[in-house]
Amino acid sequence: MRTWIKNPLSILAENAGGGMVVDGGKIVEIIAAGSQPSQPVESTYDASQHVVLPGLINTHHHFFQTLTRAHPAAINKELFPWLQALYPIWARHVKPDTFRLATRLALTELMMSGCTTVSDHHYLYPDGLENAMDIQIEEAARLGIRMTATRGSMSLSQKDGGLPPDSIVQDDDTILADCERVLNTYHDKSEGSMLQVALAPCAPFTVTKRLMTETMELAHRHDCTCHTHLGETIDENDYCIEHYGYRPVDYLEELGWMNDRVWLAHGIHFNDDEVLRLGKAGVGVCHCPTSNMVLASGNCRTKELEAAGCSVGLGVDGSASNDNSNLMEGVRHALMVGRLTYDAASVTHFDAFRWATEGSAKCLGRDDIGKIAVGKQADLSLYRLDDLRFSGAGDPLAALVLCGAHEADRVMVAGEWRVEDTMPVNMDLARLRHEHGEAAKAFLENL
Repeated sequence: MRTWIKNPLSILAENAGGGMVVDGGKIVEIIAAGSQPSQPVESTYDASQHVVLPGLINTHHHFFQTLTRAHPAAINKELFPWLQALYPIWARHVKPDTFRLATRLALTELMMSGCTTVSDHHYLYPDGLENAMDIQIEEAARLGIRMTATRGSMSLSQKDGGLPPDSIVQDDDTILADCERVLNTYHDKSEGSMLQVALAPCAPFTVTKRLMTETMELAHRHDCTCHTHLGETIDENDYCIEHYGYRPVDYLEELGWMNDRVWLAHGIHFNDDEVLRLGKAGVGVCHCPTSNMVLASGNCRTKELEAAGCSVGLGVDGSASNDNSNLMEGVRHALMVGRLTYDAASVTHFDAFRWATEGSAKCLGRDDIGKIAVGKQADLSLYRLDDLRFSGAGDPLAALVLCGAHEADRVMVAGEWRVEDTMPVNMDLARLRHEHGEAAKAFLENL
């Protein structure tokens, strides 16, 4: 159906004051203010009360962690002790049924915040959860959200000098075989794809060098992207120096990961030379401002990374370190911490929006999403400014960030409305909240 999204209150696109026409899941025409579509339309949606953005794109998350938000064993800790507190709890209680609920809740939260494309870095594989990717893909299809299914992995446990317990890791051969299975079954590189696959060994302190090298070989054969945590904390840098004899970027270089298939989570503790090397190689970085602040990990050097040639995207990170899955809130935090890192003029709301849209799309290796323009996918997020927090706001786009927007009124994915009047279609939120809350109680045992 050819639909005119008409006369938005404001829109993050050039010369689009009259809105846009959507047809066949794509944007087919941009309308200047005061103009009409060049061809007849079959329906019109009045967007005069809405601020319209490209659908937000989340490039780093851990869905299963929604079950351990604000967990008493882990609050007020930095990354390594936080992980050490939670690994045993996750190992005992993350099962297929609880994992499905965690995934469903995280996806729903993200979409309600205005997110239209998601990527989850799932690396936890206790016995019985071997089909984690299949579960996530089923849930994304059910909700109608676009997804990069990121097959994460851990193969270096405590007995090998790694951080995680033995019960939640897999051996390299098992991991590589399942990576190939998931790629062969699900990876769709076509324009407008609703489902792509990325490969994601977890971090230098949880995977072997062999797994890193052979994962990249798989990625080249199947033409997919790769993801890993890197440079998140000083502890991680120290681990690399102690165990490998060099810093994390040198680790990437040795293992063949310095290329434009790669995007990194966090990317905080890089020196000037490393920033330049990453940019020259075209490596992307997912900035996770909320998590970085909660865990006191540090400040991502977003401006220097972009200037060097890196794509900078945005992610909410795990719900146990962020404690929610709201990407619009992440946009606001990216602006605020960016201004503390630099200054008020150097980081604007347009920078934060760019990281959450175009930058994130580039991290995922996609050029068909992340922007409102002719030929792009019709992935849109529409926000109203009715709440008290917006009263008196003069600039609608800036108001979304500065006044703290946190929910979209409408969300469109591939030309289909997936959120209407702030509520996801075909989802019983009360039931989801009850079932997820009941499942999470098991994670509080022995406290």
